[in-house]
Amino acid sequence: MSRRGRAAAFATVALACAVVAALVADSYGTSVASQYGVLRPVVVAARDLPDGELLDARDAGRLLETRRVPSSFVPPGALVSVGDAIGRSTAAPLPAGSYVLTSVLEVPRRRPGGDDPAIADGLRPVEIAVTGAEALSASGRPPQGARVDVVVTTEPDVGDDGRTYVAAEAVELLALGAGAGSAGDGLAEPTQTATLALTRGQALRLIEAENFARQVRLMAHVE
Repeated sequence: MSRRGRAAAFATVALACAVVAALVADSYGTSVASQYGVLRPVVVAARDLPDGELLDARDAGRLLETRRVPSSFVPPGALVSVGDAIGRSTAAPLPAGSYVLTSVLEVPRRRPGGDDPAIADGLRPVEIAVTGAEALSASGRPPQGARVDVVVTTEPDVGDDGRTYVAAEAVELLALGAGAGSAGDGLAEPTQTATLALTRGQALRLIEAENFARQVRLMAHVE
């Protein structure tokens, strides 16, 4: 059986397990706990997901959700955090309510004939809104594939003026596109959407920074 065939079979089994687990969880009590095990967090599809659905930082929280189900119904490879799925895409259709397993996720497929940089093992593509990326094209060469530092400036707080720090160093820039504020709407500095190859830890830090920081800036990495 092909990898996609196995992924589809896993998705079907995962949905069946999720349905049974939900029925048990509705009437879960002390006596049931001793028979089916303690409740554990698992990630499920919040709606029907087609094959190849990209679970990026912006949409993962809308497409996936975390539930608590008896441990005996949790299949091997079930994700326990939505963050573990960020940067991956579905390798088979996932019905709403089905468990999200590592076996049904994959690194997003590259477009046929595309020249996007390959993604190293252990990394995932993550999109974030950034400023200052125009300088990366100053040499006249496309910035894709360059190593960049992601510099975060926090909002001022009571008693301080905020701080600036390097949140991710020497990460690969996979793609750079237009973002909000880049079409001449009067913002002081335009933003762009950068797709970076990040570890899970880097992805979670930058997603938090994007939500709460005053500025997230890209700078060319210098050895």
